[in-house]
Amino acid sequence: MNWEQLLSLRRHGDTAKRLRKEQNETRLGFEVDYDRIIFSSAFRSLQDKTQVVPMPISVGSNKDFVHTRLTHSLEVSVVGRSLGRIAGQQILTKYPSLAAMDGYHFNDFGAIVAAAALAHDIGNPPFGHSGEKAIGNYFKNGAGSKYEAELLAEEYQDLIDFEGNANGFKLLTESRSGVPGGLRLSYATLGAFMKYPKASLPKKPSKHIADKKFGYFQSEKEFFMEVANEIGLLPNPHNPNTGFFRHPLTYLVEAADDICYTIIDFEDGINLGLVPEEYAMEYLINLVKANINTKKYNAMTNSSDRLSYLRALAINTLIQDAVEVFVQNEDKILKGEFDSALLDKGKYEAQVKDIIALSVDKIYQSNEVVDKELAGYRIISDLLDMYTSALINTKQGNATNYDRLLIKSLPEMYRNTETSVYKILLDTSCFVASLSDSAAVHIHDKLTGRKV
Repeated sequence: MNWEQLLSLRRHGDTAKRLRKEQNETRLGFEVDYDRIIFSSAFRSLQDKTQVVPMPISVGSNKDFVHTRLTHSLEVSVVGRSLGRIAGQQILTKYPSLAAMDGYHFNDFGAIVAAAALAHDIGNPPFGHSGEKAIGNYFKNGAGSKYEAELLAEEYQDLIDFEGNANGFKLLTESRSGVPGGLRLSYATLGAFMKYPKASLPKKPSKHIADKKFGYFQSEKEFFMEVANEIGLLPNPHNPNTGFFRHPLTYLVEAADDICYTIIDFEDGINLGLVPEEYAMEYLINLVKANINTKKYNAMTNSSDRLSYLRALAINTLIQDAVEVFVQNEDKILKGEFDSALLDKGKYEAQVKDIIALSVDKIYQSNEVVDKELAGYRIISDLLDMYTSALINTKQGNATNYDRLLIKSLPEMYRNTETSVYKILLDTSCFVASLSDSAAVHIHDKLTGRKV
């Protein structure tokens, strides 16, 4: 892979090449990507989607605040921008022609990573990390399993392993009536967004991190291939027909997410009392002990100030470490030979794993989280069953009056029954995935008669 191709400003529908040196410096193409994402309805819905811990019932203090998908995404974007800028400075030093001949600045790298990081959770369903599993479970073990015989293997795999990353790519790029190419983001940003540049099958063909999950549904295969080929992603020999190695900047997007969920989910757990405060402080101090200003830390008498200081120091420590690993392995990354996340190769790997292990035990498996995930499973399954049954019955000419009424409750873009069974099932899954937590609960209550 080469950087000039990887930094492509091309957008869906372009007939001529966009050159960086001809860009308007007051509104760069990569910054336009960020604006389009942040003003999209899909991004706004993240304000009411659970990150990990549900919003507490009581309000009135800083300790009542927990992150939603939206605040998490904004923070990941900020961290990603820093990662991209720092790495960009060193890339331009190594490849001076990118600046001298093509006009790229280090801020361009920051803008690409920031935009891709802003969108990294845009396709995730409601109810936290179990939302994807709830959709997949409906088609694998629930009533949706009856559709397997009507689908190609790849299509069925898309559903039973429903993936937020693939849904995100669909949301960002899907053409609608009068809106060709969706948000029409630059191919560089789309490339950095594509965390797992492969189809759902074959499943995990290698231990390379690019093969861990999948990044596009069969419905987006053609455009995915166009983007991958335009930016020059390397075909993955373990999966040469449908898979590629990552865009290098994807590693920085992933690192930004890893840094934020490791440190900030942990902070949420501390603030909500799920992790004992003094006990947790030791874990953070163990991570930042080489960089901590002991005099400054000891002068803080407020525990929340101490926690904020440690959190900021931890994030900065991991940013510097991730960039160091990235720069040291840049040649391997360009060749597709770097097969791990950046933090897994950093000097703080052990400390990060300790924090994540404690978070899993005290936060991710807490009663508050488990209860919400259980409710989410039921709500998602019920919504999928009602909507898919009504749509498929209509396609087959067996619609009841109830089916017709139910379809009218869907947004118009999801009512089409003159298409394939796969498209109906996938679009319905994507509709359910688009719902915020409270919208899913509200619709479920109405359709099950709990509210009128």
